[in-house]
Amino acid sequence: MSEERHVKPKLIVFDLDYSLWPFYVQKHLVHPLLQNKGEIFDMRLRPVKPYPEVPMILSELNEKGYELAIASRTSEIRGANQLIKLLGWDKYFKYKEIYPTSKLKHFSKFCDASHYKYEEMLFFDDDHRNIQELSEVGVTCVLVPAGEGVTKNLVEAGLELFAQNGYNWYEDY
Repeated sequence: MSEERHVKPKLIVFDLDYSLWPFYVQKHLVHPLLQNKGEIFDMRLRPVKPYPEVPMILSELNEKGYELAIASRTSEIRGANQLIKLLGWDKYFKYKEIYPTSKLKHFSKFCDASHYKYEEMLFFDDDHRNIQELSEVGVTCVLVPAGEGVTKNLVEAGLELFAQNGYNWYEDY
């Protein structure tokens, strides 16, 4: 078996609000959520959808063997988890830290559960302060542009940034 060098994250972490979907789950939706004929609605019967490219991105990352996680500060824990389940995304996320606190606490939990180092993680978030505090501990962070959400191009740029940051890990094949 030969040893090949990889420069890729062991864990890719996503924020939820304004990163995977275009709203704050605790402010803009009336819970509980409903599903009818494959579509999701809040109690006011407003459609609830993620950013357009997100389902494909999660599926592709999963197929490529990346471990995925969620770090969200929302106080609407039940609603966020319900929406993740209704969207069929539970199968993609190995780790979920969804509760109001510093993202440093979320990432500390990821380190404890996965035994990965901060330097082995890639994070996407729309909030500058989260990007700043996690960059300081070694997480490769990508700022999600306001109103755009996570896109395929942004994920590709994040993976390239991670590779440029140069944290290497090795795996036997």
